Amino acid sequence: MSAMKTPEILIYTSTICPYCIMAKRLLNKKGAHYNEINVDREVGMREKMMRESKRRTVPQIFIADQHIGGFDELYALEINQQLDTLLKPS
Repeated sequence: MSAMKTPEILIYTSTICPYCIMAKRLLNKKGAHYNEINVDREVGMREKMMRESKRRTVPQIFIADQHIGGFDELYALEINQQLDTLLKPS
């Protein structure tokens, strides 16, 4: 029997970004583990984020290679009781 695997979460952030902080706070509250890439600190990462998300703003959140969007979209998933399903191990 294979072990349950939690989905990989990637969040692109910047140094001074209240929406990034709120997104990380929500994910932390859910007990979700995520990889954070700060686009201010890592050369070329903002361009990579823009290619992958087709957006310029942070945060940009990916769960299991699915582009969720920014904090507003993440919070909408939570309000509509869909976030737990996305974060559930499979």
